[in-house]
Amino acid sequence: MATAKKNRAAPGRPLLDDLRRRIDEINHELVALFSERARIAQAIGELKQAEGKAIYQPARERQVLDRVSALNRGPLSDEQIRRIFTEIISACTALEETVRVAYLGPEHTYSHEAARTRFGASAEFAPEASIAAVFQALENGRAGYGVVPVENSTEGSVSLTLDLLIDTPLKVIGEILLPIRHTLMARTDAREFARIVSHQQSLGQCRNFLAANYPHVELEAVASNALAAQRAAADPAVAAIASANAARAYGLKAIAENIQDSAQNVTRFLVLGRETQPPSGADKTGIVFALPERAGALHGALTLFAAGKINLTMIQSRPQREKPWAYVFFVDLEGHRESPRVRRALKALEHQALFLKVLGSYPEGKFAGD
Repeated sequence: MATAKKNRAAPGRPLLDDLRRRIDEINHELVALFSERARIAQAIGELKQAEGKAIYQPARERQVLDRVSALNRGPLSDEQIRRIFTEIISACTALEETVRVAYLGPEHTYSHEAARTRFGASAEFAPEASIAAVFQALENGRAGYGVVPVENSTEGSVSLTLDLLIDTPLKVIGEILLPIRHTLMARTDAREFARIVSHQQSLGQCRNFLAANYPHVELEAVASNALAAQRAAADPAVAAIASANAARAYGLKAIAENIQDSAQNVTRFLVLGRETQPPSGADKTGIVFALPERAGALHGALTLFAAGKINLTMIQSRPQREKPWAYVFFVDLEGHRESPRVRRALKALEHQALFLKVLGSYPEGKFAGD
């Protein structure tokens, strides 16, 4: 009787079975559309291969994701829509070819998370023991793409990545901006462990938290956060700082979450490949150059970009390995190398510089969650 009264109180309201039936109908339509999309993607892949073009094209992917985000009217967020379509694109790309991505391993590092964010779960991921090994995997043909950290918003640049970019024939074809949320984890509670292990940068990013809460606990830097989680899983006297995903993967208890000192803690990763990328409409270009040792040389070089109204998003100096007290300069700028303004500025810089290398032009990254 109560159910009948409830139904009479809301005349015309769809019943639960009706709503579920509609969901089933939509799922049927989606599967048909997914299959059609996959068949078209396969046909495109055949044309790409016939023309010798790369299957994975970051500029095209960026355009697709921007377009579907613009169509979104809710209730799903733009980020949720982008994640759904990233996985659809990943699955369709896997039908065209196996996309093998090298990253700084082991599994469940932030590099792994960044790689999955960009390439989707259908890609094949290859963990490497070091950043240098990621470069080698691509240069030796063991992987088609690589993901390496290059910069953190609080700890600064990753020097090894910058140094390896100078001589590599690889191209920067994309960037990933990943918010970093650190978790303190262990097998037991906070009173049991005597040592906290993590990557050196992660320890630095949690410096204030550790000083305030664990001033007498020994800190140890290891090669990766995932390795730290493995250590903690094997030894109850060890705690680790890593991602929440690592805690779940290794069966560890999360003692404290979001322990990074800065709420805006973001790591920027570069996507490496072999092919030069066409413009996407919202691009950045990375360059490295050296200048004569004379007063005003750097000012003169940077003035070229100011004159062309080109915004610089990063500038970093690194010592030249073969020449003590001499430096090379890494610069990221807005715009694609093929745009007239950027082309003119680079041509002018080439006349001033001892050497100039364009590391790559690529779609500007978006923050996960934006």
